[in-house]
Amino acid sequence: MASSSGNSSGSIQIQNSGSEEDLQQCLMDQRKRKRMQSNRESARRSRLRKQKHLDDMMAKVTELKNENNQILTTINVTTQQYMNVEAENSVLRAQMMELSQRLQSLNEILNYINSSTAAVAATTAPPPPPATNCVFQADEFQGFSDGFLNNPWNLMYINQQPIMAASADMFDY
Repeated sequence: MASSSGNSSGSIQIQNSGSEEDLQQCLMDQRKRKRMQSNRESARRSRLRKQKHLDDMMAKVTELKNENNQILTTINVTTQQYMNVEAENSVLRAQMMELSQRLQSLNEILNYINSSTAAVAATTAPPPPPATNCVFQADEFQGFSDGFLNNPWNLMYINQQPIMAASADMFDY
């Protein structure tokens, strides 16, 4: 019996150590499951952070593209306005040159008239006319117009029109 009692207490120890091993195995499995669950949650949070970062970056790209398009539109409008102003300046410069040439021609004509009237006045020596604001007296102008209009070189100065802008819509901004 002694051996049977020894066997039975030995089997109880084996059962106890088996249940302790099972308990430890169960605890190990539980820890492993917790760790796996924690790792899954951590990976899910990491994926969410990555997705949020990607969404933020895509929104930033869209915002920058819109801003870039606005800047390009502004540049195009400004360039068009610049070209319009340059064209207008070119027309105005041409008009200024033509008007300067006309003024120079008119000054030459006035100088010719003044020198002609002075020469005629010196030879006839009538009394000086009364002071007026007019450059020409009626009798002097009659002699001038006959001589001036009879000279074909002087006809090119008559009835000239100023240079006009190429189109009226150039001034619309």
